[in-house]
Amino acid sequence: MSEQKTTHFGFKDVPEDQKQDLVGDVFTSVADRYDLMNDLMSGGLHRLWKRHFAAASRIRPGDQVLDLAGGTGDIAALIYDRLGDQGQVVVADINAAMLERGRDRLLDMGKIRRSRFAQVNAEALPFNDRSFDCVTMAFGLRNVTHKQRALESVFRVLKPGGRFLILEFSELQVSGLKPLYDWYSFNVLPWLGSRVAGDADSYQYLAESIRRHPNQETLRQMMEDAGFVQTRVRNLLAGVVAIHEGVRP
Repeated sequence: MSEQKTTHFGFKDVPEDQKQDLVGDVFTSVADRYDLMNDLMSGGLHRLWKRHFAAASRIRPGDQVLDLAGGTGDIAALIYDRLGDQGQVVVADINAAMLERGRDRLLDMGKIRRSRFAQVNAEALPFNDRSFDCVTMAFGLRNVTHKQRALESVFRVLKPGGRFLILEFSELQVSGLKPLYDWYSFNVLPWLGSRVAGDADSYQYLAESIRRHPNQETLRQMMEDAGFVQTRVRNLLAGVVAIHEGVRP
């Protein structure tokens, strides 16, 4: 018998077939306080990062857009007005609790008519080939079990010339700041999680998952291996966060 394959869940190694459920438990637990925690953890910077990300998408009127790991709908809300009368955004997430938050947000904002919602696994997208002009994914890829499969699945559903943009935590590029960044990640984040969300363990996992995520160059190469061209990386806040972009030829 072959040994069971394992993958990382934060700093722990777990059976591959268990990671999806473990990640699901994390986001079900934090869904109600997810937006508030993002504000507290980043000092509100995540809002600026997401606005920059939405602008970088270069979405045009009439575009068909897939927002993967769409969670609480904040990216969809930012790109909605760019779609025009004929465009559409599909907000997709593997977690039902997060997706419900996003649907409620867009409904409250009056941005529902050109929005659709789908509970999907990024590794096996249930959409036709060449369906979308743009796919966005903000702070979700690091939680995917098989990242290369997800990149290949996105490539398949993009139209030729379609763009894939990833906003994700990455590798800090200023080595002198690393001790402070690590102290904040592994002390302040779990403390905030405990006090605000009543869940220190989930935010301990989120801090650990950032360290296990591929760095800027590794992820760029993974995108090229999936078939993307014109790949590029833009670091934000010295590489704490990075935007990766690629095009389907």
